[in-house]
Amino acid sequence: MIVMHSKDLVNWASIGHVVDDITQISPKLNYDRMNHHGRGIWAGAIRFHNGKFWVYFCTPDEVFFMSRASNPEGPWEPLHHIWEVAGWDDCCPFWDDDGQGYLVATHFEDNYKMHLFKMSNDGKNLLMDSDVIFHQYKGSEASKLYKIDGLYYFFHSEVRVESGNEVRVVMMLRASSLYGPYEEKEILHTHGVEMDREPNQGGLVQAPTGEWLFITHHGSCGYSEGRTLSLLPVNWVDGWPIIGEDVDGDGIGEMVWGGTKPITGYPIVHPNQSDDFNQPKLEHHWEWSHQPRSNKWSLTERPGFLRLHACIPLEIGDFFTVCNVLTQRGMKTANSQVIVKIDISGMEDGQEAGICHMGTQYCTLGVIQEGNVKRLKYNDTGEFTFGPSIKDSILWLKSTWNLTGWNNYSYSLNGEDFQNFGGQYKLNWGFYRGDRVGVYCYNERMETGYMDVDWFQYHYADNQELQQL
Repeated sequence: MIVMHSKDLVNWASIGHVVDDITQISPKLNYDRMNHHGRGIWAGAIRFHNGKFWVYFCTPDEVFFMSRASNPEGPWEPLHHIWEVAGWDDCCPFWDDDGQGYLVATHFEDNYKMHLFKMSNDGKNLLMDSDVIFHQYKGSEASKLYKIDGLYYFFHSEVRVESGNEVRVVMMLRASSLYGPYEEKEILHTHGVEMDREPNQGGLVQAPTGEWLFITHHGSCGYSEGRTLSLLPVNWVDGWPIIGEDVDGDGIGEMVWGGTKPITGYPIVHPNQSDDFNQPKLEHHWEWSHQPRSNKWSLTERPGFLRLHACIPLEIGDFFTVCNVLTQRGMKTANSQVIVKIDISGMEDGQEAGICHMGTQYCTLGVIQEGNVKRLKYNDTGEFTFGPSIKDSILWLKSTWNLTGWNNYSYSLNGEDFQNFGGQYKLNWGFYRGDRVGVYCYNERMETGYMDVDWFQYHYADNQELQQL
């Protein structure tokens, strides 16, 4: 779970991770199992309470976890497993004025019933006899609990019929007592994939200016950038936070597609970054597909390089079972380009290494060595194209894509002149995470050979284009 930081709610930078070792969640997330794609950390919540930052999240199979830290960059306390149970999601903590802590969550396997629990003083246990079901509707989830001007607000989303179609809508419950009775109101219309891509999960934020805003992701699936983030204005009307703009005067907000930043004076920040691997640790924007084999990668064996040692996939021919695939999130801009410079002099027979895109499918451009011969290999989810032999030790590989989400690979022997190779690949959303772009290394015959990555450069549209997007 990445922790991100912003001064203006628009430009965000990765500053750390809550969970260093995801096998604390499940052994299925380890390199020797790797069968938990899409089943790891689901929507969580971060809150500041009693001098610490607290994070609570669910997984669909192991469910409730928490950690806390004095500094959001870490170190975070060892992950604490609150309750081992299945079928829950979208939990959020809340501390009332008297210091009593609560946790709200949805039991989606039980018809999406929303529960409220009291927590122990240390926030590490649920007081089961306090369990109350306070709401239930089709698809009710994404809960956030607030106390604003003496009133309790339960934010959530649920599935309702709008204009003859089922869409996920944004709702709010309001009461003067935590246990109700609650009034209910829709506070943001959503119209589906084609109209507004269903903004729904998220949270209310108050800026230092006093202005209220709503940070949301769009629930629609299938886009290569994953679930896109939006920042929407909030206007309080008769004690209700109306999100977006009430265009038709019905008391319900509509999606807003542009506006003025609530806080000015801060520069554009690219959430994905280039890397020269000169730091003692991996930068925070990098993530492994599963918990990696620690002895199969290094930043110190050759200082200034990332060394990836080859390992045998758990299932031959299945890229999703290759350990130590290192990626970062691909962005959707008018012009995105990744160039990686690699040293392949350490490769051995049977080894393959290069650049990759990874979603619900995958596409790689790399070098495969057979005997003493190295040659290019393009792999689009099991469909191969082999290219010319590579005699040099240094190789540059490039991936380019644009707003349409179509990717093209190319290679260079001098870092300047690039030749296209392989077909066009459609980037895809990949288990809610969006397309991931990165590097890989494996050997289907034996655990020998390695690849050295000199640098990884990520280029975006220029700042003027970014400001217009």
